[in-house]
Amino acid sequence: MASSPNATDAPLPDALKGHWVDTRAPRRLRPYLKLARIERPIGWQLLLLPCWWAAGLAAIAAGLPFPNLWHCLLFLIGAIMMRGAGSTFNDIVDRKLDAQVARTRGRPLPSGQVSPKAAAAFMVGLSLVGLVVLLQFNRFTVIAGIASLAIVAIYPFMKRITNMPQFVLGLAFSWGGLVGWSAVFGRLDAPAYLIYAAAVFWTIGYDTIYAMQDIEDDVIAGIKSSARYFGAFTQQAVGFCYGMTIALAGVAAWFAGAGPVAFIGLTLFALHLGWQVHSIADADGPTALKLFRSNWHAGLLLAAGFALDALVKFAF
Repeated sequence: MASSPNATDAPLPDALKGHWVDTRAPRRLRPYLKLARIERPIGWQLLLLPCWWAAGLAAIAAGLPFPNLWHCLLFLIGAIMMRGAGSTFNDIVDRKLDAQVARTRGRPLPSGQVSPKAAAAFMVGLSLVGLVVLLQFNRFTVIAGIASLAIVAIYPFMKRITNMPQFVLGLAFSWGGLVGWSAVFGRLDAPAYLIYAAAVFWTIGYDTIYAMQDIEDDVIAGIKSSARYFGAFTQQAVGFCYGMTIALAGVAAWFAGAGPVAFIGLTLFALHLGWQVHSIADADGPTALKLFRSNWHAGLLLAAGFALDALVKFAF
């Protein structure tokens, strides 16, 4: 489906300003790069972090000096590819709903820049690259990775039938907490389950903040979200989710045999999440987006704490 240059060039409201996708990428490719959310990297960043958390915990438990760097690189590539594929699938399913929401009506599908058929072909291509990445791991991890597709497939429909689609998103986005551990051990143990649960609560919290941008349009379009569901108690609900994240991550670290450095990282992570909860009160759309995006830095604090703890334990 043809699109005007102006529509192709227009940056989306939640995209990074001045991103190379909007300024330097070939105009013909821009709608597809936007389908994959390349100019909105926070998506793949948040998908990646549970992988790195689990890789750090696995390094601690295995007595390694640092997380497996090859695995971490594969997780990075896989997160970008699968975030792109998942987002494209979500946009195919939601293209009519997206047309009713101010923040999303300029996306490539509802604006007519890309046809559903072309988007589907693009999604398959990204998925095949993701599969090649997944096949680099042990058999258990390959099976675990494929199993996640069931959750990915049902997520776009959840906003139509449940007030908590963020919970299903959490189940999908936190899967790296399982595969990051199984990539090292070829099985799942208590730390993997615990860090996965921590990431699920974290996802519910940060995606509730993200959903605060669209509450008025969501009411009109009939889209369900945790931000609508929690209403006046959104700050308290996010605080509870973040509190569970910290507690579960702490227990995961303890079960993995982590030392003081890991808990310093956890403390810094907790302080960042506390700042987010404090800042939610009366947050407008741009503030909510800023808080949501800040979770990349919050998650890196925890990942760094786990990685440095493995190094310190190995050295001493």
